[in-house]
Parts: sequence; structure tokens; C-alpha cells
Amino acid sequence: MSGLLLSFLVLGGSLFVLIKGSDWFVDSAERIGLSLGVSPFIIGVTIVAFGTSLPELASSISAVLNDNSEIVAGVVIGSNITNILLVLGLVATVGRVVKMDYDIMDIDLTMLIGSALLLYFCMADQHISTFEAVIFLFALAFFLLNMLTGTKRSDAVRPKATWRDLLLLALGGVFVKYGADFTVNAITQLAVDFEIQATILAQTLVAFGTSLPEVAVSITAALKGKSGIAVGNILGSNIFNTYAVISIPSFFGELVISDETISFYLPFMVACTVLFATISIGGRITKWEGYLLLLLYLFFFNHSFGIL
Repeated sequence: MSGLLLSFLVLGGSLFVLIKGSDWFVDSAERIGLSLGVSPFIIGVTIVAFGTSLPELASSISAVLNDNSEIVAGVVIGSNITNILLVLGLVATVGRVVKMDYDIMDIDLTMLIGSALLLYFCMADQHISTFEAVIFLFALAFFLLNMLTGTKRSDAVRPKATWRDLLLLALGGVFVKYGADFTVNAITQLAVDFEIQATILAQTLVAFGTSLPEVAVSITAALKGKSGIAVGNILGSNIFNTYAVISIPSFFGELVISDETISFYLPFMVACTVLFATISIGGRITKWEGYLLLLLYLFFFNHSFGIL
């Protein structure tokens, strides 16, 4: 029992270090970006979205390097499902009605659906080839290029980046690296202790933990009446998860993709993405749709552990 408790404490502590490191990294990168005259919108969709996906990326690379690559697909798919069902569900219920600040159907949501379908077809054979990984990176580059060319530079007063920002950027990177290593080790040990597949733990507990930055950013935005920013953060994070967190770790080693991932989790993620698109068509997401998303998240969690 003491060993089991230690594993949970290590998992909780390592997730805290991972998320705190990501927080420092994002805040310092955001300030440095503003000092260079980059638009706050661009920073939100790129730096912040990448920053909130940094725990998933770091955990996935660490998993491959430690011969636990079955965690990678679980982290990506589980995080995408958690972002849509749990994070968006909480945003909709807290913010009452989520109103889009811009036409999300224009290209961003289309790219999100495209990324989910591309992931489905590439993972169907339970293998991610180098060619497919390169395609993902090109798709990510196209997404970023579209963001950069579609928005003007900021004319706002630029804050000055200081040595403290550079120090926090470096410390954040170190925290992310070691937090990811300990997170993967704790997952592996818990999977052995409970005789549960590591990929299932990755798609539930770890996906929830690494999605906490999205939860914090999105709910804070919703409470401030900026629900469109919350939706943009969820959308950008899912695109980064799909394109970067699957492709980059695959260059470090072969990714193991379980049968359960192909038979249930991957199709369920695609269905959640399509549902996200469907309820976004009207330009608003109501609190009742938020409750529906939360109920689906409970179904997803129950399917994984069979609690109910």
C-alpha cells in the first residue's frame, strides 16, 4: 500500500511540476513575443496553444525514450477528448452561453476536423510512418502560416522583456522535461500495480492532468466573458496535440498503438470533434450543450474504468 501511495504522490507531484513549468514557459514566451510586437491573438493561438500542449509533448517524447511509447497515442487522443468534452463542457456551463468572437467555421474548425480525420486514417494500421509524421508537421506549418499571415502585427505598447523572462523560460523548460520523465515513470508503475494498460491510464488520468492548463486558461477566459478565447485555446491545443504530439515523438522511436485505441478511443475522438463542429455552427454553445458534453465525458471515463 505504501508503494501504491508513493506512486500516486509521484504522479501528482510530477504533474504539478510539469504544469507549473509549462505555465512559466508560456508566460515568459508570451511576454517576449509581445516585446517583439507579435499580436496578442497570434500569441494566444500559437504560443499559448502550444504551451498548454507542452505537457503532452514532453510526456510523449519521454515515453518513447523510455520504451513506453504506447502512452503517446493515449495522451494525444485522451487530451483531445478531454479538451472537447470536459474543458468545453465546463466553459459552457460556467459561461452560460459561449459566443464566438470570430467566425470559427471559416478555417480553424475545418482544420481541426481535418486533423482528426487525418489522424484516424494514419493510425488505422496501428503505425505512424516517417512520411505520415512529416505530413503532420507540414499541416502544422500550414496552420501556423495561416495564423501569421491572416493577422496584422500589434501596434500596442510593447512591454520590455527582461532577464527574468529568459530565466523563467529556461526554468520552465527544465521543469517540463523532468516533470514529464517522472510522470511517465509513475504511469508505468501504476499500470503494473493495478494491472491496467498504460494507454488507458494515459487517456484518462494523464490526459486530465495534462489538460489542466487548458481548464485553467479556458475557464478564466469564460468567467471574464471572453468565451471565444476559450474556444480558440481548445481548438488550437487539439490541433497542436494531433500534429505535433504524434509526429515529433515518432522520430525518436516506433509508436505502439493498442487495439482498444483503434476500436474505441480513436473513433470516439473523431465523433467528439464532429460534435464540436456541429454545436458550433450557430456561433454559440449553450449551457445545456455543455451539460451534454460533460455527460459524454462521464461515459468516456466510465468506459475506461467500468466504475458505473
